[in-house]
Amino acid sequence: MSEYSSLLSDLSENITNEDLEQLKSACKEDIPEDQSNSITSSKEWFNYLEKNDKLAQDNLSYIEHIFEISRRPDLLTRVIEYRTTVLKISEDDEIDTKLTRIPSAKKYKDIIRQPSEDEIIKLAPPPKKA
Repeated sequence: MSEYSSLLSDLSENITNEDLEQLKSACKEDIPEDQSNSITSSKEWFNYLEKNDKLAQDNLSYIEHIFEISRRPDLLTRVIEYRTTVLKISEDDEIDTKLTRIPSAKKYKDIIRQPSEDEIIKLAPPPKKA
């Protein structure tokens, strides 16, 4: 079993039916309702995402985004661990491509950037109590 297959299997084992409904709801812009209704397991959900180019061995940004907005940090952490250890892609390397893969984030790609040293406002420390 490849490490990617192992990742998906591990994720599937940790997604309940209730979780699956929440994940499908988070993807409602990308999965038509009739097809969403026919997805009854997390494995079917992953298969659908793969067939529709939302998920691949080297493209995990979409499910990272879905796990993040679905408030599943445990699943998100597993995906990030896979990305950083198996694919050797750090968060810094991923930032540009991540934003271009998530449809709703494309419009923010040009405005999201790290501020320069000159732009950072430095605050004075709070006053000491007497």
